[in-house]
Amino acid sequence: MAEQRDAGALALVDIAPAHADEIEWSIDSAAELYRIRGWGDDFFFVNPDGKVAVQTNPNEPAIVIADVVEDLRERNIAFPVLIRFQDVLRARVVRMNVAFADAIAEAGYANRYRGVYPIKVNQLHEVVEEVLEAGKPYGLGLECGSKAELIAALPHMEDDEALLICNGVKDAMMLRLMLAAQQIGKNVIPVVEKYHEFDKIQALGREVNVSPRFGARIRLGTSGSGKWADSGGDLSKFGISVPELMLLVEKMTAAGMPDGLALLHFHLGSQIADIQIVKQAVKEITHIYAQLAKRGLGIRYLDVGGGLGVNYGAGYSGADVGINYTLQEYANAIVYTIKEVCEAEEVAVPTIVSESGRGITAHHSVLVVPVLGAYRKDRIDPRFKAGRKDHAVIRALYKTLAHLQSLPGPKGPPRMYELLEAYHDAVEKREEADTLFSYGYLTLEDKATAERLYWSVCARIRTLVVQFEFHEPIPGELQALDEHLVDQYLCDFSIFQSILDHWSIGQGFPIMPLERLDEPPLRRAMLVDLTCDSDGKVSHYVSSNPDKRFLPVHRISDGQPYYLGFFLMGAYQDIMGDSHNLFGRVAEAHVYADAAEPDGYYIEKIIAGTTVQDMLATVQYFPNDLHRRMNEIIRQKIEAGVIRPKAGVELLEQYMRAFGATTYYDAND
Repeated sequence: MAEQRDAGALALVDIAPAHADEIEWSIDSAAELYRIRGWGDDFFFVNPDGKVAVQTNPNEPAIVIADVVEDLRERNIAFPVLIRFQDVLRARVVRMNVAFADAIAEAGYANRYRGVYPIKVNQLHEVVEEVLEAGKPYGLGLECGSKAELIAALPHMEDDEALLICNGVKDAMMLRLMLAAQQIGKNVIPVVEKYHEFDKIQALGREVNVSPRFGARIRLGTSGSGKWADSGGDLSKFGISVPELMLLVEKMTAAGMPDGLALLHFHLGSQIADIQIVKQAVKEITHIYAQLAKRGLGIRYLDVGGGLGVNYGAGYSGADVGINYTLQEYANAIVYTIKEVCEAEEVAVPTIVSESGRGITAHHSVLVVPVLGAYRKDRIDPRFKAGRKDHAVIRALYKTLAHLQSLPGPKGPPRMYELLEAYHDAVEKREEADTLFSYGYLTLEDKATAERLYWSVCARIRTLVVQFEFHEPIPGELQALDEHLVDQYLCDFSIFQSILDHWSIGQGFPIMPLERLDEPPLRRAMLVDLTCDSDGKVSHYVSSNPDKRFLPVHRISDGQPYYLGFFLMGAYQDIMGDSHNLFGRVAEAHVYADAAEPDGYYIEKIIAGTTVQDMLATVQYFPNDLHRRMNEIIRQKIEAGVIRPKAGVELLEQYMRAFGATTYYDAND
């Protein structure tokens, strides 16, 4: 038998509008559904009007994201748009430094913390400047990993004590720049990633008559976890082994350069899920530090690398998508572990360095994406009734649907075998309709009616499966209806440009409507993008629903825009985008809170998105050549009498105007 489920359980399961008033719903329900308290880090919340808002602290005004969206629409900014909440960026920098300061004070740690921001996470100039400005009171530095990043970072090192840590493979030009910066008093530390780099640094130091300071990345026995497990341990791409470290130390000691090795470094990946792995790695590197310190090496800095996690997948379980610690616990774990080991080894504690780029930048940017249309399986008009004139296959499908609509009946709830039998009947009749059509015995109109009836049968079966608590297993065929009946919401963006990590490594990102959150979302949707690639879809979602394959959304109303916010976009996604179908970078708006402004904020800067002309230039298509070719085609058509000269001129002008357009769907056009 089956039992009627609580009416609240019907929410979010493709329910009919008539049942909407049966659902107990509030803004707290929305917050729980989209897990905003889990990933929002106290920045994002649902306000009493059912809209997503952002606030860095109670003394600052809350910014309603939908208000910013409307502001941008009034300025005719083409969507999608990336909104950067710069106050969030500053708040993350401050929180990180305060967390370490509190841990140091509580532990009685006799040294300090110096963070560095790894610009590979987001190299946008304004992001880097904002991070440095917020970190100025704390001596925040930078980390670079390539020649271009080094050249970008060096001029921003105004504070001589702030660190510029240089990771990655370094050629002679890069090393010469680093040594030159050391000569003028800058705290630039090249990190030896491979043993041969040590010899290269020493040779260049002799060439310019400098005793170089450098660091060494150690390949620890401890490995990371999840997607970034190979960043540490024996499979690590970079780092020197302990035997190589001992050779390096022997060479330094023999050369009388005990202070050359200024920094020890390890890196377990950009997202460490388990705090125990952090503690284990810190303990291992600190033991190495302590033994080298006892040998008289003047190591000043212990760099624990990146890895401070961000709780992207607050609705999931599993190591890859969430973290099991807070920012304060992370800082405490590092400070206390280093102190305990150093006290046991009776050596002075080092300056602590971390490279937490993801933890600084992830929260500050939100991608706002318009929904262009909703596509669902066609269903039969509720007023339809099959009659004698209809084809037998249509009458049979209608009979099955009418029976299902009569359930539950006088005998009580349906039985599972009834639903399975009805499904099999519908499948058989649909296949029969397809066969009849292929042999010319069914009209196109009748085939369309048969398909609508089939999907209406499937939808009714699914509603009954969800509506009742069955005390027997649900057959796989009926479970599969969940996926078959999900809507497709066509969204104005490219997966490959804006959330590449979702496509490439399955990273989950929080996505939710920006308003109408005081209404229950009655549709289940899969989000698909503008690209012509079948992978251009969001395949799993952050929510409290057990089934993560769809996103609960609202019905789209004609003429009413519907916007989704893609959150935690600030780390890597801004910079790693791929140009699939030549979709380019989206427009950006940089927003600051300001209580003196009417809506509590102001837009400090708008950066236009990549134009068609910009994207074409990246693949060697240029306006002059394309204009010449198009002009020749039109001239030939004019001469052939296909079009009049005036129409030809207008066509060419229309073509050339497109060069300055956005690469995305433009609702303003």
